[in-house]
Amino acid sequence: MINVTKTYLPPLEEYQAYIQGIWERNQLTNNGPLVQELEHQLKEYLGVKHCIYVSNGTIALQIALKVLNITKEVITTPFSYCATSHSIIWENCTPIFADISADDFCIDPEKVEALINENTEAILATHVYGNPCEVDKLAAIAQKHNIKLIYDAAHAFGVKVQGTSLFNFGDISTCSFHSTKVFHSTEGGAIFTNDDQLAYLIDSYRSFGHKGDTYNTIGINAKNSEFHAAMGLCVLPKVIEIIDARKKIFQLYDSLLNWDKLVKPVLKTSFERNYAYYPVFFESEEVLLAVKKALETEDIFPRRYFYPSLSTLKFVTEQSNCPISDDFAPRALALPLYYDLAHADVERISKIINKTIS
Repeated sequence: MINVTKTYLPPLEEYQAYIQGIWERNQLTNNGPLVQELEHQLKEYLGVKHCIYVSNGTIALQIALKVLNITKEVITTPFSYCATSHSIIWENCTPIFADISADDFCIDPEKVEALINENTEAILATHVYGNPCEVDKLAAIAQKHNIKLIYDAAHAFGVKVQGTSLFNFGDISTCSFHSTKVFHSTEGGAIFTNDDQLAYLIDSYRSFGHKGDTYNTIGINAKNSEFHAAMGLCVLPKVIEIIDARKKIFQLYDSLLNWDKLVKPVLKTSFERNYAYYPVFFESEEVLLAVKKALETEDIFPRRYFYPSLSTLKFVTEQSNCPISDDFAPRALALPLYYDLAHADVERISKIINKTIS
């Protein structure tokens, strides 16, 4: 069976060495030494000022909205995983969907600015498939209208733009460390900011507002455990190797697939990428479903990612006009991509796709 992704697991003895220390200290959670060490190593590896490790990428988005006091409208993308819009709705804010660009599939800055009104308090943009948004344009819009800028950077671990981590853009960036990601800690996520005061509040918010024996503010339980941090500490040294292996598979797909019948994202800027996903877009949903069926017959399981367009979800209160997202979402398929996917299997997958779409 070939799934769309496969979790990288480090050598068992490396993980067991960390677990042995947990047993000796008998501290499993509550900002233990492994959590602190992982935060330190992530800051060093990524070149970021503040990294607050949390239990998952969704709670990271929720805390970002809460700490920035966002209570009204948030302009966001319809082309993302549902956690992006779910977080806005969960925090009792209103998502306003700005359509995407038809080339890189990230939120279109011009469409964002056209939607800003007196109730707009933030932009929440996603770096789609780990490919950067137009960060300079979005920053200029946020500054011009005095609104906050948050990035859902769930797929962007290790990505650099202008020589710096993509996490250094916006008021806050968030990331997921779920087991399907390029870097993972089984479950987990992080919040990144260059603002000292925001970092202090985020750190309080993730643990019920605790600071010592007092409660400085409201809070929630967004802590992560020593066991999860241990996995992260095992995986982090392997990230360069993992990305390099993914790059080779990515390039092989590029060379094998029939691009007369397929579309892929066109990137607008040079950047250091992480090869998080390999998305392709078919001529129609009908063709996509035929390809998906042909692959599944051979025990190969791609994923419709992202589907559906979030602006079409029935529980979203503000329906939006997003024709580009609505057009591309039903035609988007993420192909299998993981560190040890055999090149022979990439060739087999490509051959099945080319035969089906010919």
